[in-house]
Amino acid sequence: MKKKGHLIKEIAVGSIAEELELEPGDRLVSINGEAVEDIFDYQYLVEDEYLDLVVEKANGEEWELEIEKDEDEDLGLIFENGLMDEYRSCTNNCVFCFIDQMPPGMRDTLYFKDDDSRLSFLQGNYITLTNMKQKDIDRIIRFNWSPINISVQTMNPELRCRMLNNRFAGKVLAYLDQLYEAGITMNGQIVLCPGLNDGAELELTIRELSKYLPYMQSVSVVPVGLTRYRDGLYPLKPFEKEDAVSVLEIIRRWQEKLYLEFGNHFVHASDEIYLMAGEPLPDEDEYDGYPQLENGVGMLRLLMEETESAICCKVDEMRADAGEDMTGELWADGDPDGDEVPEIYSTQNVSIATGLLAAPTMNGLLDEIKEAFPWISGKVYPIENRYFGEMITVSGLLTGQDLLAQLKDKPLGDRLLLPENMLRSGERVFLDDMTVDELESALQVPIVMVKPSGKALVNAVLGLGEEDEDDMFRPYELEDDEL
Repeated sequence: MKKKGHLIKEIAVGSIAEELELEPGDRLVSINGEAVEDIFDYQYLVEDEYLDLVVEKANGEEWELEIEKDEDEDLGLIFENGLMDEYRSCTNNCVFCFIDQMPPGMRDTLYFKDDDSRLSFLQGNYITLTNMKQKDIDRIIRFNWSPINISVQTMNPELRCRMLNNRFAGKVLAYLDQLYEAGITMNGQIVLCPGLNDGAELELTIRELSKYLPYMQSVSVVPVGLTRYRDGLYPLKPFEKEDAVSVLEIIRRWQEKLYLEFGNHFVHASDEIYLMAGEPLPDEDEYDGYPQLENGVGMLRLLMEETESAICCKVDEMRADAGEDMTGELWADGDPDGDEVPEIYSTQNVSIATGLLAAPTMNGLLDEIKEAFPWISGKVYPIENRYFGEMITVSGLLTGQDLLAQLKDKPLGDRLLLPENMLRSGERVFLDDMTVDELESALQVPIVMVKPSGKALVNAVLGLGEEDEDDMFRPYELEDDEL
């Protein structure tokens, strides 16, 4: 039986809660007579200057506390669960679900399918709306949660029911009208499955979603990912080059039309689609400020722009250190004189491993770095995803065992650089539970995990310190203690 209230894990030092002699193990029952559903209720209710708290002590005794405080002053309560509620799991059985295509034996957290509107606001997850009731929509509007990221897939109600295997999946699209009328910012996602929601269906979906501009600020189109573990699942066709070319024709046509009307390109193809089509990535100004980076839209373009900028900044910095003319060419005659270059910039030989899709781009970026800093040498190794299957080409789904098998006999230089999105958030662990230390020991080379920025890449290649940036959130996995 679920206990009432929310378990308090810690009390902040010097806080109101400490002054009131609250302790870890106590449970918050209500604020101003209202039960607290989750962190959003809590933060909303504690904004009042006058509070009436009911707290149940660990021994079962109930305290009622009257508090007078400043409007923006926190109570200092830290709860066992950051959301202060259980996470909502997905009630669909989508024909394209990636989790259904994973092999058995992986850690439990990788199999959890979340579909929680609160995680959409807090962490950028995409939700289907199918497990939401009217009260959930009312809370989004009440608390002004923005942006809300929505897995639309199609605006054809009947087709959406079939793709999500949920008889309510078409009906809940009406929630989009309420969010639009309330001015809630939204982002949409379309997982494109050839033969289902492409072609004329994609045209319909873009047209219907564009009616929600400007509050529906962007829509991404990403290709379905198919692993080798699809026995017994819906027979989806793989996304191929001709599909990518066709999709880009549709997207460009809509971008031209909507940009003229709204000054917003609105619908964007993921990087995968451009690379699969063999077409160049759009210019930076065509991404409208990168609203869907976590969905793979514009990540490579942003990395390219940041890397170019980081190279220029580092060259200027090193020119100044060497006492060179700031407007002159740096080391135009070839390798720099050791007396002109700070000792920290020594000869470096690096290797970079990444997914098949990003490898050509990473190879071009490494060439740019080597051209700017002639004492750098190195190589990019494309890694085939044998664990999930050859059709999975992104770096974020590579495993330690694939890296080991394909790099063990390769010359890796002074260190191996790997993109940090291969790891579980906050830990040095790959999807297959191999640790970075284990891979490092097996390959007998230092490994540097590189954060997703051009400056971090340049610094890593040059052998400088890590970037001080927030960890990336991996939307496919929650923490163990959150489930």
